[in-house]
Amino acid sequence: MAEETKTRYSDEELAEFKAIIDDMLAKARAEYDTLRYVIMHNGSNDIEDTSPSFKTVEDDGASQLSKEEASQLAQRQYKFIQNLEAALVRIENKTYGICRETGKLIPKERLRLVPHATLTVEAKEKLAKSGRK
Repeated sequence: MAEETKTRYSDEELAEFKAIIDDMLAKARAEYDTLRYVIMHNGSNDIEDTSPSFKTVEDDGASQLSKEEASQLAQRQYKFIQNLEAALVRIENKTYGICRETGKLIPKERLRLVPHATLTVEAKEKLAKSGRK
């Protein structure tokens, strides 16, 4: 059966996507935890801190910048985790892989690369041109 005529992915195909998402989710959560640790422990002079207690203004600026960057990365990672979790819900509901704009199946190749995708590439481009997201 061609993907164009199918209305949803089979349970076997959904299981494949679930495995991909579970793997990505585990990695994303580990990275998020690491970023949170960096944010929480950045600049605290605890026993793990081996740097000298005197710091120049430039060092403090660099430290603050990296904390801000870590915070931004953590926010992005948290949103990515939420998107992956939402994809798992769609798998459970058997609506995974269906474009929310066109109702057509999102190609497997796209879902393997972007497993939380909710739009076909064409629908995404069309929405971008119209100014919507």
